[in-house]
Amino acid sequence: MKKLLLSVCLLSAILLSAVAENYPYRSDVLWVTVPNHADWIYKTGEKATVEVQFYKYGIPGDNVVVNYEIGGDLMPADTKGSVTLKNGKAIIPIGTMKEPGFRDCRLKATVDGKTYSHHVKVGFSPEKLKPYTAMPADFNDFWEKAKTEQKEFPLTYTKEHVEKYSTDKIDCYLVKLQLNKGGQCIYGYLFYPKKEGKFPVVLCPPGAGIKTIKEPLRHKYYAEQGCIRFEIEIHGLNPEMSEQEFKEISNAFNGRGNGYLNNGLDNRDNYYMKRVYLACVRSIDFLTSLPEWDGKNVIVQGGSQGGALALITAGLDQRVTACVANHPALSDMAGYKAGRAGGYPHFFKRATGMDTPEKIKTMAYYDVVNFAKLIKADIYMTWGFNDDVCPPTTSYIVYNVLNCPKEALITPINEHWTSNDTEYGHLLWIKKHLK
Repeated sequence: MKKLLLSVCLLSAILLSAVAENYPYRSDVLWVTVPNHADWIYKTGEKATVEVQFYKYGIPGDNVVVNYEIGGDLMPADTKGSVTLKNGKAIIPIGTMKEPGFRDCRLKATVDGKTYSHHVKVGFSPEKLKPYTAMPADFNDFWEKAKTEQKEFPLTYTKEHVEKYSTDKIDCYLVKLQLNKGGQCIYGYLFYPKKEGKFPVVLCPPGAGIKTIKEPLRHKYYAEQGCIRFEIEIHGLNPEMSEQEFKEISNAFNGRGNGYLNNGLDNRDNYYMKRVYLACVRSIDFLTSLPEWDGKNVIVQGGSQGGALALITAGLDQRVTACVANHPALSDMAGYKAGRAGGYPHFFKRATGMDTPEKIKTMAYYDVVNFAKLIKADIYMTWGFNDDVCPPTTSYIVYNVLNCPKEALITPINEHWTSNDTEYGHLLWIKKHLK
């Protein structure tokens, strides 16, 4: 059954979330934005308004002038104006949209010589959003050939116990997984429950960047509660390297003009992410080879780039039984060609020379929306409206094309983050969907 679970925060919850996540720690000011539809969603043609509130030291900002600009999701402003707060509040007309999408109200207020910014997005019939990106006629053939070629290389890896990430309840191993005869590899931390038995396996691909594996024990509750979890990096860099070493490599090989997500984009066979996508499939090969695997449950879970790779793996590999993805990147990347927001890495906004037939063609072979159409596994997605990294436009587009059992947790106030409670909820959802 397809279910859409909508998380709508009451004002007190919004205040708590905003203090915790959307503002600098211990900020003197607080913005609160309250659309006149509690779920922040309107039908196309309906007019939206937002009540804006501004507090400093918890005191309403009376007579504070708020300047605003309103435009489409990640699009230039088409409306500008200002309002003067009375008792810390004012109403701003957001307008409407004739076509499905999002409007973003960007706010600025200068108080005591310092300028403060905020924004709020509302959606118009987002459940009707459709991708710009089309599936190439030979999409399946291309990826089946790539997977077949990879299978010719035998499963090869090393596995070393890591004491510092092991506890009385879990064991951690550093795995070096070979990908091909060219010697390319990935690394990952593999976490086991410290008990006898057979367990579900969970693959966790990373967010974007060249960096170490973030806080390996932050999701230790997966192994503590009976899952084998494999947290990977995608560049073949040992996560035991220092932060400084990772920073130096990133500075050298991941700039705006030479980043890995641009690398080889002129040719679908040479694109950097081909190896990465196949690495996720090879990771499933590895996990399902483990004698401790329960033989039934294969889960992928991640956020941002990791959310994209989770969905891509679910589309590429029919062994996947469940997938959890937060605000997936790499989704309808060429959507800017339709005059609206496209997905991270925002090739058409953040780099030059991207709008060529060759690069647009390659994007289609690597776009999440085309893999999402192939997924048969159970899917759980979550995203926020105020996200400018992986915009709600593209998250809805991915969700809308899914033709499988699916659920969504929509948290409108979220920018590019998920709370600890939401992330723990992923494990609870997974446990409910075990085969």
